[in-house]
Amino acid sequence: MPYLVECLASVEAQTLDPARVEVIAVDDGSTDGTGECLEEFARRAPMTVTVIRQKNSGGPSGPRNVGLGKANGRYVFFLDADDRLGPEALERMVAMADKNGTDVVLGKVEGINRTPPKSMWGKTLDRTDVFSSNIKFTLSAQKLFRRELLERHGMRFDESLWTGEDALFTMEAYLRADGVSVIADHVCYYLVGRDDGKHVTKSGGYSLRFDSARALMKLIAELVPAGDKRDDLMIRPFLITLLPQFGPQFLKDSEEVRRHKFELAKPLMDAHWNPEVARRLKVHERLRLFLVAQQRPDLLRDVVEFVRAKKQAAAVMEKRATRVYLIYPHFRSRKAGIPDWIYLAEPREARAFEGYREAAANSFVRRALRKVRRSLPTRGVGAAAA
Repeated sequence: MPYLVECLASVEAQTLDPARVEVIAVDDGSTDGTGECLEEFARRAPMTVTVIRQKNSGGPSGPRNVGLGKANGRYVFFLDADDRLGPEALERMVAMADKNGTDVVLGKVEGINRTPPKSMWGKTLDRTDVFSSNIKFTLSAQKLFRRELLERHGMRFDESLWTGEDALFTMEAYLRADGVSVIADHVCYYLVGRDDGKHVTKSGGYSLRFDSARALMKLIAELVPAGDKRDDLMIRPFLITLLPQFGPQFLKDSEEVRRHKFELAKPLMDAHWNPEVARRLKVHERLRLFLVAQQRPDLLRDVVEFVRAKKQAAAVMEKRATRVYLIYPHFRSRKAGIPDWIYLAEPREARAFEGYREAAANSFVRRALRKVRRSLPTRGVGAAAA
């Protein structure tokens, strides 16, 4: 409350035939009148409404699983109580799934006092998958899922995770789905930022983020064979979940917390970090994660300070402008011993520098990566400079 009032109003305003809609509302131990509001909604709403009231579970996984266990419809949609549906959202998403036979539908998200992911809304896609689009960068639960898919694979939210449980669930759905649709030309969901800033995704200690990254990396490794496709997906937990732990906040952390973060990261880096994952990142991202893999917090601080200052790294062009190295801290420092290829800009980043010659650079990058892979005694980048 009071966000729930507008949330329910957005449900009541949907254009999908109310006879085709069931609402299962789980009051997870609220103490602000939520239960009474839901009961009143159930009495007046034109669609079937079931209100379940239970003791607080501490997170969204339990209530979502309870709701999913009661669901009877062909599709399910998880609507958070402080957000709201866009006009015609359910009608459009169901029609998209029916038309294309897809198992998951993403409806365009806009933020209200919050910034939603944006890279996947370039155009409407009748049918795509997690490898052919940017949908891996939106793993929130607010999607339309074909219930038969979820039941066939026994999919439920992991109640042991206190954050990132939706990422695990949605990534599994993407990987198991017979096609995913994207509605990019109509706002289907409004992600609302609470005035008090108390979102579940912002709560909890840093160790919970490592739990989330570990679970998502494990899922990807289990469901996707080693190779380019797995490396493409591993970008998501490395970039969105792990890397922020080694951003500006790292400079404010105590020495004890810094050491603990490196300890938590080590098994993840050893298991899943490799040259092909590294290549897919920008230089400053790659450099920071490389130093995490190398267990070098002393060098990492200098890089994080540089990035926090939002400085534009200078560039050095070599080999007739086919190689662009970005001069972040410790570049070609003998003491630091960081390989040059860590600082080598991929074409998408190098294009910003006038004079860069891309075609020839691509072949060099491929040769460099082959050389790095041959030099590794194990698959991990962490061994490259050992």
